[in-house]
Amino acid sequence: MIVIIYAHPYPRHSRANSALLDALDGMEKVRVRSLYELYPDFSIDVAAEQEALAQARLVVWQHPLHWYGAPALFRLWMDKVLQYGWAYGKGAGMLDGKDLMWTVTTGGDEGNFSCCGENHLGMLGQPLRSAGEQCGMRWLAPYSLHGVTTLTQDQLAGAGVRYREQFEALLRQYEGTEPATGADHE
Repeated sequence: MIVIIYAHPYPRHSRANSALLDALDGMEKVRVRSLYELYPDFSIDVAAEQEALAQARLVVWQHPLHWYGAPALFRLWMDKVLQYGWAYGKGAGMLDGKDLMWTVTTGGDEGNFSCCGENHLGMLGQPLRSAGEQCGMRWLAPYSLHGVTTLTQDQLAGAGVRYREQFEALLRQYEGTEPATGADHE
């Protein structure tokens, strides 16, 4: 099971993230949790979110990059859901061994995210990677889509095809390796 934690403040206005998610339509083992649609009042159902994560083999954190960071509701989601004693720390382990992928879209082109020869996007994702690894998760290479404000519909559709192909490959890799559910981690 792949669980996408999707955080776009205006999900119905998104061109790029919508194209990526639309490309996954019909995939039985992919679930999308659109935080801004589920929790417009920012009142997160922590138990429901933790249950969704417990069922996942791969967790995807997908959002547009806003001022070099994640949207506010995603930050709150991390604070509320990734609790000490559940996600990390003594008695934790609910996310141990799960894969984690960061899917990020940017308005700027790829050149805006390289600095002094280093991958700036990699540096920007480091706090997310550290949080995931603190929870025992394995960080996968991010999926990034740049320059989304200028991409044509055909380019967005192509990105969606590549996104779906990546998910299909991961699901084939995971066949027969679904994780234990939270009840097994007592």
